[in-house]
Amino acid sequence: MIVVTGAYGFIGSYLVGRLNAAGWANDLVIVDDFSRADKQANLLGKIWRHQIERDVFIQWFVANAKDIKFVYHLGARTDTTETNEALFEKLNLQYSKDIWQICSENQIPLVYASSAATYGNGEHGFGDAENDIAKLHPLNPYGWSKQNFDLWALQQEITPPKWAGLKFFNVYGPNEYHKGRMASVIMHSFNKINAEGKMMLFRSHKPGIMDGHQSRDFIYVKDIAEMCMRIMENNDFKSGIYNAGTGRARTFLDLTLNTFAAMGLTPDIEFIDTPLDIRNTYQYFTEAVMDKWLHQFHDMHFTDLEEGVDEYVKMYLTKKSYY
Repeated sequence: MIVVTGAYGFIGSYLVGRLNAAGWANDLVIVDDFSRADKQANLLGKIWRHQIERDVFIQWFVANAKDIKFVYHLGARTDTTETNEALFEKLNLQYSKDIWQICSENQIPLVYASSAATYGNGEHGFGDAENDIAKLHPLNPYGWSKQNFDLWALQQEITPPKWAGLKFFNVYGPNEYHKGRMASVIMHSFNKINAEGKMMLFRSHKPGIMDGHQSRDFIYVKDIAEMCMRIMENNDFKSGIYNAGTGRARTFLDLTLNTFAAMGLTPDIEFIDTPLDIRNTYQYFTEAVMDKWLHQFHDMHFTDLEEGVDEYVKMYLTKKSYY
């Protein structure tokens, strides 16, 4: 069986759908806090064998490890504005350590979700060389929880037989309707344009960067799922920590203009001040260095922003449909 934690959420539920499409259905174990009604639609039409609540999963995993073929640990507290460090310690750090140790003891391959938030303001660049990871300085407790687990994982002498920490950059795509403030700018743009016919972007508060030219490495969720599948299917995969982006930063202005285009509308964009509660920790540039990944998977094509936004808007957001 294959385990997917965070299966009720954005990336996790998409991966469940991708696994179903690849023939993994009655062999799936999905794990999450299943109490949120606004996430139920993420799993509509999907097939699995066991549904395990997050709080009892570790106990269940210990008892059933012999039946598990692979683990995707995507469940985490992902709110970058959350300041409760004890919550991150419990859900992002200790929980991940428990899963790692069970996988190691039972020789079960593991993919876990790290984050580009570990790069902080990017003063050390965005390369994923493991010798440089200790230099990174995240800007918020969420980023530190991911950084601390990456560092812990690299120190372990006993490991899963194959493992990968994927540093997710700015992921967008279907099944993120429940994410509220933390949803992608594409979804926010679509909703704002639908409601008011215009979109607002943050002004730049950094000299040398124009309004709307703050940039991110935006990656379509189906590319994340493809990365996850390739790790599982490739017997020669080299374990380690990998960036999960496209390798090409694009501006928020690019993204918004493409959203207007996908909706068939003339752009109308206003600029507003970045909220004070995130202004000092706001990243102005992220761009994944993908050389290490592409050295192993040189044939992988990452979805262009234009293609991804057009598909996301027309196939999903306009219809409010799910993958």
